[in-house]
Amino acid sequence: MYMLETDGWYVERATFLVAGIVVLSSAALAWLHSMYWLLLTGFAGANLVIFGLSGFCLMSNILVKLGVGPRLGRQG
Repeated sequence: MYMLETDGWYVERATFLVAGIVVLSSAALAWLHSMYWLLLTGFAGANLVIFGLSGFCLMSNILVKLGVGPRLGRQG
């Protein structure tokens, strides 16, 4: 089983947290308010696919600019 270290908040871990919050929030808003909120879920999913294929993650870049440091590899 693969487990990432949980001794602090770093960009790899924070990115998954933000993605989870976006998906759960948009699903709840779609259920409570309007099905159009599922577009946000699709946007989050598309960004995860783009990251998986290319290695580019906009949310990770934003988190690094906000001062969240990386744990794995090198920054940049």
